[in-house]
Amino acid sequence: MRRREFIALLGGAAVAWPLAARAQQPVLPSIGFFNPGSAAANGFLADAFRRGLAEAGYVEGRNVTIEYRWADGRYDRLAALAAEFIHRRVSVIAACGSSAPGLAAKAATSTIPIVFQTGGDPVLDGLVASMNRPGGNVTGVSRTTVELEPKRLELLREAAPKATLIAVLLNPGSPHAELLVQRLQEATRSLGLGLAVMQAGAASELEDRFAAMVQQGAGALLVPNDPSMIGWAEQIAALAVRHEIPTMFGNRVNVVAGGLMSYDASVTDSYRQVGVYAGRVLKGEKPADLPIVQPTRFEFVINLKTAKALKLAIPESFLLRADEMID
Repeated sequence: MRRREFIALLGGAAVAWPLAARAQQPVLPSIGFFNPGSAAANGFLADAFRRGLAEAGYVEGRNVTIEYRWADGRYDRLAALAAEFIHRRVSVIAACGSSAPGLAAKAATSTIPIVFQTGGDPVLDGLVASMNRPGGNVTGVSRTTVELEPKRLELLREAAPKATLIAVLLNPGSPHAELLVQRLQEATRSLGLGLAVMQAGAASELEDRFAAMVQQGAGALLVPNDPSMIGWAEQIAALAVRHEIPTMFGNRVNVVAGGLMSYDASVTDSYRQVGVYAGRVLKGEKPADLPIVQPTRFEFVINLKTAKALKLAIPESFLLRADEMID
């Protein structure tokens, strides 16, 4: 029997079979991933997130889909991005970069599981009830980066002992800006140093902020761990060298881009952990039962080329404490 005659004999069944097969294909679970920074500067962090997902048995496009949203430094966009995930009915929300995405997601839903990544205290910020038993639909990873600012200040003072006024560069939209200033005011006061607070909500404002630092006589600069600061890494590093201002960063990425030094827990590992937790939630575990992941190892990184450009005579004893030196 010819193929045409066979199809005619079946009537419309032959056409219906492929349609039925497609209709029976399972719908893949979906993850809504969002971050206050930009995709161009923070894409490597999304890579780390996917590595964690793979460890949990999920590969994008194979057994899970991921929708990405980036706020490009606009913290005021986060609520709308969270609402979009709710409308899209994602299975899990990965809220990364600070406590702000997590809080936006938590305000938008009490049912969709949320896995956050933040540098703040998730209990103090109102994300979870406790570190061991988060409760509700939220869990995640905390890098406690705000609490590291006094340590960063001490290291910066050793590298630039003549500095009596320390500047700090902040994105005013960051949810931790106020707490960070409070911590630094306490730390600089105890060391007999002054603190100059500089705010920049866009890269276009950086030139003016550095000019203000020079005018006020700042001898060193602290740049906290913020997704927007990663996006401005090369520009900040170049301005710091041009104005001969030794700078301590809250992220290794900024040092690779030409910054002087950084002290922090691994940011890529924290995103990997978010991926692992998201995978565990997709398998059925409840966020309320997953304790908050906290860092156990911290990295001190120095860029030797930048130190030379700044004409800094860094003692060998100081260099020996570095976990990594970039030539």
